[in-house]
Amino acid sequence: MKHFFAFCVLISAFAAPMSAQQVEFTGLKQDNLFPIQITSDVLSINQSTGVAIFEGKVIVTQGDMTINAAKARIENKTDGTGIDKIFFSGHVTFHNLTEAAEVGEAVYTVDQSKVVMTGNVRLTQGKTTIAGRKLVYDLQKGIGQMQGPVHTTFLPRSSNTP
Repeated sequence: MKHFFAFCVLISAFAAPMSAQQVEFTGLKQDNLFPIQITSDVLSINQSTGVAIFEGKVIVTQGDMTINAAKARIENKTDGTGIDKIFFSGHVTFHNLTEAAEVGEAVYTVDQSKVVMTGNVRLTQGKTTIAGRKLVYDLQKGIGQMQGPVHTTFLPRSSNTP
């Protein structure tokens, strides 16, 4: 996290929106070896295509990560050995104890632990925020790239703040 805040201080010195920005939110790191648990109001399954659609108050958990959305479409691997991708839509939020992301849509590729977030992406860590059009994020490494225009809000500690 220290690297992230140092980076934000550097960015705030220039005060201009950026078109792309490297993002390090290590609190959103995730190990793809944890089981994926999903709850929703409705589940529709198509065995011939290997697609499952969860709708209504979708909650997906994996380790410390929780994802909320209106809809999640699960595509299984062609060999039937597990989940390949999860497509989220409808006010999607990713969160854990320290950080959060709000997006319009997201695609989670399970084996790669990669999430591509689009549609008014907003990352929040305390009072620090980063917003942009698209975020490609590696959940195992805790790094990604925000594409823009990118806007960052960073509130440095004042000398009176403990």
